[in-house]
Amino acid sequence: MSLLSMLFGEKKKSANVAKERLSLIIARERIDQDGPDFLPQMRDELMQVIAKYVKIDQEDVKFNLQKQGNMEMLEVNIVLPDQK
Repeated sequence: MSLLSMLFGEKKKSANVAKERLSLIIARERIDQDGPDFLPQMRDELMQVIAKYVKIDQEDVKFNLQKQGNMEMLEVNIVLPDQK
């Protein structure tokens, strides 16, 4: 690892960025197909509420619907920007 990459960090390669975006699209489609009918609307409303308080990119919010037996859990992961 060079000194410059240690100081400035390494840039993400376009293939990795494309892979991350594709996985987000697939995850959203799974939520839409597998989950209850209200999940897409709930996801959109949650995004609007989060945007009221913090400026975030939609790619920084990940939704995951998990099923365990007869219980469903919606997990929301948000990468928050640094506050300075």
